[in-house]
Amino acid sequence: MANHKSAIKRIRQSEARRLRNRYYSKTMRNAVRKLRNNEDKAAVNEDLKKVTAMLDKLAGKGVISKNKAANLKSKLAKHANKVNAA
Repeated sequence: MANHKSAIKRIRQSEARRLRNRYYSKTMRNAVRKLRNNEDKAAVNEDLKKVTAMLDKLAGKGVISKNKAANLKSKLAKHANKVNAA
């Protein structure tokens, strides 16, 4: 157990951040999964904008790395282009 007030506060902060990051990560994974399974052109284009914005926001906050966000956006854009071409 922590002996200092600052250490106790730091434990509280890190636990709150962990739960928040976990929630955002799960939400992001579900959004990406939904987009990948979608085959409707209009819905894919609309979701792609939202998911791209979400990935950028999470990368900026440090929930995911900038490279992971870039890789996911690239793969999702490929999927969107494939759906739009078909």
